[in-house]
Amino acid sequence: MAKISGVIIAFNEEKKIADCIKSMLPIVDEVVVVDSLSTDQTVKISKTLNARVINQKFLGYIEQKNFAVKKAKYDWVLSLDCDERLSSELLESIKSIKDKLPDDGGYIFNRKTFYVYRWLNHCFYPDKRVRLFNRKTASWGGVNPHDIVIVQKGEIKAMKGDILHYSFNSISDHIKTIEKFTMIGAQEIINRNKKISAFTPTIRGFITFFRMYILKNGFLDGYPGFVVCVLSGAHTFIKYNHVYFENKKFGNMKNSIEE
Repeated sequence: MAKISGVIIAFNEEKKIADCIKSMLPIVDEVVVVDSLSTDQTVKISKTLNARVINQKFLGYIEQKNFAVKKAKYDWVLSLDCDERLSSELLESIKSIKDKLPDDGGYIFNRKTFYVYRWLNHCFYPDKRVRLFNRKTASWGGVNPHDIVIVQKGEIKAMKGDILHYSFNSISDHIKTIEKFTMIGAQEIINRNKKISAFTPTIRGFITFFRMYILKNGFLDGYPGFVVCVLSGAHTFIKYNHVYFENKKFGNMKNSIEE
Protein backbone atom coordinates (compact mmCIF):
# COMPACT_ATOMS: atom_id res chain seq x y z
CA MET A 1 0.00 0.00 0.00
CA ALA A 2 1.32 3.43 -0.96
CA LYS A 3 1.98 5.98 1.76
CA ILE A 4 0.50 9.48 1.78
CA SER A 5 1.79 12.67 3.39
CA GLY A 6 -0.84 15.09 4.67
CA VAL A 7 0.39 18.65 4.12
CA ILE A 8 -1.00 21.89 5.57
CA ILE A 9 0.24 25.48 5.58
CA ALA A 10 -0.85 27.55 8.57
CA PHE A 11 -0.70 30.93 10.26
CA ASN A 12 -2.57 31.70 13.49
CA GLU A 13 -5.13 28.94 12.93
CA GLU A 14 -5.55 27.67 16.48
CA LYS A 15 -9.35 27.48 16.09
CA LYS A 16 -9.28 25.31 12.96
CA ILE A 17 -5.99 23.40 12.72
CA ALA A 18 -7.00 20.53 15.03
CA ASP A 19 -10.11 19.57 13.07
CA CYS A 20 -8.16 19.77 9.82
CA ILE A 21 -5.43 17.43 11.07
CA LYS A 22 -7.91 15.03 12.67
CA SER A 23 -9.83 14.69 9.41
CA MET A 24 -6.63 13.55 7.68
CA LEU A 25 -5.38 11.08 10.27
CA PRO A 26 -7.44 8.05 9.17
CA ILE A 27 -5.85 8.08 5.72
CA VAL A 28 -2.38 9.71 5.84
CA ASP A 29 0.90 8.26 7.12
CA GLU A 30 2.26 11.57 8.37
CA VAL A 31 1.07 15.16 8.76
CA VAL A 32 3.38 18.05 7.90
CA VAL A 33 2.40 21.55 9.04
CA VAL A 34 4.42 24.42 7.60
CA ASP A 35 3.76 27.30 9.95
CA SER A 36 4.35 30.94 9.01
CA LEU A 37 5.60 31.95 12.46
CA SER A 38 2.22 31.89 14.23
CA THR A 39 1.83 33.84 17.46
CA ASP A 40 -1.07 31.76 18.81
CA GLN A 41 -1.35 28.07 19.77
CA THR A 42 -1.24 26.67 16.21
CA VAL A 43 2.17 25.03 16.60
CA LYS A 44 1.42 23.60 20.04
CA ILE A 45 -1.89 22.09 18.90
CA SER A 46 -0.28 20.63 15.77
CA LYS A 47 2.49 18.96 17.77
CA THR A 48 -0.05 17.58 20.25
CA LEU A 49 -1.63 15.75 17.31
CA ASN A 50 1.80 14.37 16.29
CA ALA A 51 2.18 16.60 13.25
CA ARG A 52 5.70 17.44 12.12
CA VAL A 53 5.92 21.23 12.30
CA ILE A 54 8.30 23.25 10.13
CA ASN A 55 8.66 26.99 10.69
CA GLN A 56 8.93 29.04 7.53
CA LYS A 57 8.33 32.72 6.97
CA PHE A 58 5.50 33.15 4.48
CA LEU A 59 6.76 33.00 0.89
CA GLY A 60 3.46 33.48 -0.95
CA TYR A 61 0.62 30.97 -1.20
CA ILE A 62 1.99 29.02 -4.17
CA GLU A 63 5.57 29.17 -2.95
CA GLN A 64 4.65 28.16 0.61
CA LYS A 65 2.62 25.18 -0.55
CA ASN A 66 5.39 23.97 -2.86
CA PHE A 67 7.84 24.33 0.02
CA ALA A 68 5.56 22.19 2.18
CA VAL A 69 5.23 19.53 -0.52
CA LYS A 70 9.02 19.28 -0.75
CA LYS A 71 9.22 18.67 3.02
CA ALA A 72 6.88 15.67 2.85
CA LYS A 73 8.36 12.17 3.30
CA TYR A 74 6.24 10.51 0.64
CA ASP A 75 5.59 11.26 -3.03
CA TRP A 76 1.81 11.06 -2.74
CA VAL A 77 0.59 14.24 -1.06
CA LEU A 78 -2.82 15.17 0.32
CA SER A 79 -2.97 18.94 0.69
CA LEU A 80 -5.62 20.77 2.71
CA ASP A 81 -6.06 24.32 3.95
CA CYS A 82 -6.67 24.82 7.68
CA ASP A 83 -10.36 25.56 7.14
CA GLU A 84 -10.94 22.33 5.20
CA ARG A 85 -11.90 18.82 6.27
CA LEU A 86 -12.36 15.50 4.51
CA SER A 87 -15.93 14.21 4.50
CA SER A 88 -16.49 10.60 5.61
CA GLU A 89 -17.43 9.67 2.04
CA LEU A 90 -14.23 11.19 0.67
CA LEU A 91 -12.16 9.35 3.29
CA GLU A 92 -13.67 6.06 2.15
CA SER A 93 -12.98 6.94 -1.49
CA ILE A 94 -9.32 7.59 -0.75
CA LYS A 95 -9.03 4.39 1.29
CA SER A 96 -10.43 2.42 -1.64
CA ILE A 97 -7.61 3.52 -3.99
CA LYS A 98 -4.69 3.89 -1.57
CA ASP A 99 -3.26 0.43 -2.30
CA LYS A 100 -3.25 1.03 -6.06
CA LEU A 101 -1.99 4.60 -6.42
CA PRO A 102 -0.05 5.04 -9.69
CA ASP A 103 3.34 6.71 -10.19
CA ASP A 104 1.86 9.92 -11.55
CA GLY A 105 -1.33 11.92 -11.91
CA GLY A 106 -3.75 13.19 -9.30
CA TYR A 107 -7.27 13.07 -7.91
CA ILE A 108 -9.85 15.83 -8.03
CA PHE A 109 -12.36 16.47 -5.24
CA ASN A 110 -15.51 18.57 -5.00
CA ARG A 111 -15.32 21.29 -2.37
CA LYS A 112 -18.44 22.35 -0.46
CA THR A 113 -18.47 25.65 1.42
CA PHE A 114 -20.10 26.43 4.76
CA TYR A 115 -20.77 30.16 4.99
CA VAL A 116 -21.58 31.76 8.39
CA TYR A 117 -24.56 29.52 9.19
CA ARG A 118 -25.37 27.26 6.20
CA TRP A 119 -23.92 25.20 3.38
CA LEU A 120 -23.76 26.78 -0.08
CA ASN A 121 -24.94 24.25 -2.63
CA HIS A 122 -24.64 26.43 -5.73
CA CYS A 123 -22.48 29.60 -5.45
CA PHE A 124 -19.18 27.73 -5.37
CA TYR A 125 -20.15 24.07 -5.50
CA PRO A 126 -18.75 21.79 -6.82
CA ASP A 127 -15.58 23.97 -6.90
CA LYS A 128 -13.42 21.09 -8.13
CA ARG A 129 -9.88 20.96 -6.73
CA VAL A 130 -6.94 18.59 -7.21
CA ARG A 131 -5.72 17.91 -3.69
CA LEU A 132 -4.25 14.40 -3.84
CA PHE A 133 -1.33 14.16 -6.23
CA ASN A 134 2.08 12.66 -6.89
CA ARG A 135 4.69 15.37 -6.37
CA LYS A 136 7.00 13.81 -8.96
CA THR A 137 4.60 14.87 -11.72
CA ALA A 138 2.55 17.68 -10.14
CA SER A 139 3.08 20.91 -8.21
CA TRP A 140 1.31 24.05 -7.09
CA GLY A 141 0.91 26.82 -9.67
CA GLY A 142 -1.59 29.47 -10.72
CA VAL A 143 -1.58 33.14 -9.73
CA ASN A 144 -1.43 34.21 -6.08
CA PRO A 145 -3.61 34.05 -4.09
CA HIS A 146 -5.52 31.61 -6.35
CA ASP A 147 -3.26 28.58 -6.19
CA ILE A 148 -4.04 25.39 -8.11
CA VAL A 149 -2.33 22.02 -8.50
CA ILE A 150 -0.93 21.56 -12.00
CA VAL A 151 -0.51 17.94 -13.07
CA GLN A 152 2.18 17.63 -15.74
CA LYS A 153 1.85 13.89 -16.33
CA GLY A 154 -0.76 11.24 -15.74
CA GLU A 155 -4.52 11.07 -15.37
CA ILE A 156 -6.63 13.32 -13.16
CA LYS A 157 -9.44 11.21 -11.75
CA ALA A 158 -12.55 12.37 -9.90
CA MET A 159 -13.42 10.94 -6.49
CA LYS A 160 -16.71 10.70 -4.63
CA GLY A 161 -17.11 12.80 -1.52
CA ASP A 162 -16.42 16.41 -0.62
CA ILE A 163 -13.79 18.59 0.93
CA LEU A 164 -15.78 20.46 3.58
CA HIS A 165 -14.72 24.10 3.50
CA TYR A 166 -15.55 26.07 6.65
CA SER A 167 -14.91 29.46 5.13
CA PHE A 168 -16.11 32.47 7.12
CA ASN A 169 -17.71 32.71 10.55
CA SER A 170 -19.03 36.21 9.87
CA ILE A 171 -19.40 38.89 7.23
CA SER A 172 -16.52 40.73 8.93
CA ASP A 173 -14.24 37.72 8.34
CA HIS A 174 -15.19 37.74 4.66
CA ILE A 175 -14.51 41.46 4.30
CA LYS A 176 -11.11 41.14 6.02
CA THR A 177 -10.15 38.40 3.56
CA ILE A 178 -11.29 40.57 0.64
CA GLU A 179 -9.03 43.38 1.87
CA LYS A 180 -6.10 40.99 2.07
CA PHE A 181 -6.62 39.04 -1.15
CA THR A 182 -7.49 42.01 -3.38
CA MET A 183 -4.09 43.55 -2.69
CA ILE A 184 -2.28 40.28 -3.46
CA GLY A 185 -4.32 39.68 -6.62
CA ALA A 186 -3.87 43.26 -7.80
CA GLN A 187 -0.11 43.05 -7.38
CA GLU A 188 0.00 39.90 -9.52
CA ILE A 189 -1.89 41.74 -12.28
CA ILE A 190 0.43 44.74 -11.99
CA ASN A 191 3.47 42.44 -12.18
CA ARG A 192 2.15 41.14 -15.51
CA ASN A 193 1.89 44.74 -16.81
CA LYS A 194 -1.77 44.23 -17.63
CA LYS A 195 -3.40 47.46 -18.79
CA ILE A 196 -6.99 48.18 -17.79
CA SER A 197 -9.44 51.05 -18.27
CA ALA A 198 -11.69 52.89 -15.81
CA PHE A 199 -14.55 50.65 -16.95
CA THR A 200 -12.75 47.38 -16.19
CA PRO A 201 -13.48 47.18 -12.43
CA THR A 202 -17.23 47.66 -12.89
CA ILE A 203 -17.48 45.30 -15.86
CA ARG A 204 -15.41 42.59 -14.20
CA GLY A 205 -17.25 42.96 -10.91
CA PHE A 206 -20.65 42.64 -12.58
CA ILE A 207 -19.53 39.61 -14.59
CA THR A 208 -18.40 37.90 -11.38
CA PHE A 209 -21.74 38.59 -9.68
CA PHE A 210 -23.78 37.53 -12.73
CA ARG A 211 -21.83 34.31 -13.21
CA MET A 212 -22.22 33.25 -9.58
CA TYR A 213 -25.76 34.46 -8.89
CA ILE A 214 -27.41 33.61 -12.21
CA LEU A 215 -25.30 31.13 -14.19
CA LYS A 216 -24.29 29.07 -11.14
CA ASN A 217 -27.74 29.43 -9.52
CA GLY A 218 -26.41 31.25 -6.48
CA PHE A 219 -29.94 32.63 -5.93
CA LEU A 220 -30.93 29.12 -4.80
CA ASP A 221 -28.63 29.51 -1.78
CA GLY A 222 -31.01 32.08 -0.33
CA TYR A 223 -29.91 35.32 1.25
CA PRO A 224 -26.41 34.05 2.19
CA GLY A 225 -25.97 33.17 -1.50
CA PHE A 226 -26.90 36.72 -2.49
CA VAL A 227 -24.42 38.16 0.05
CA VAL A 228 -21.62 35.89 -1.17
CA CYS A 229 -22.25 36.82 -4.81
CA VAL A 230 -22.35 40.56 -4.01
CA LEU A 231 -19.13 40.37 -1.99
CA SER A 232 -17.45 38.26 -4.67
CA GLY A 233 -18.35 40.90 -7.23
CA ALA A 234 -17.04 43.56 -4.86
CA HIS A 235 -13.83 41.57 -4.47
CA THR A 236 -13.25 41.72 -8.22
CA PHE A 237 -14.29 45.39 -8.38
CA ILE A 238 -11.86 46.37 -5.61
CA LYS A 239 -9.00 44.29 -7.01
CA TYR A 240 -9.15 45.94 -10.43
CA ASN A 241 -9.53 49.39 -8.89
CA HIS A 242 -6.29 48.76 -6.99
CA VAL A 243 -4.65 47.99 -10.34
CA TYR A 244 -6.19 51.03 -12.06
CA PHE A 245 -5.13 53.47 -9.34
CA GLU A 246 -1.63 52.03 -9.08
CA ASN A 247 -1.20 52.32 -12.86
CA LYS A 248 -2.43 55.92 -12.74
CA LYS A 249 -0.14 56.77 -9.83
CA PHE A 250 2.85 55.25 -11.58
CA GLY A 251 1.96 57.08 -14.80
CA ASN A 252 1.73 60.44 -13.01
CA MET A 253 5.06 59.86 -11.26
CA LYS A 254 6.66 59.00 -14.58
CA ASN A 255 5.28 62.12 -16.22
CA SER A 256 6.50 64.29 -13.33
CA ILE A 257 10.02 62.89 -13.66
CA GLU A 258 10.04 63.46 -17.43
CA GLU A 259 8.89 67.08 -16.95
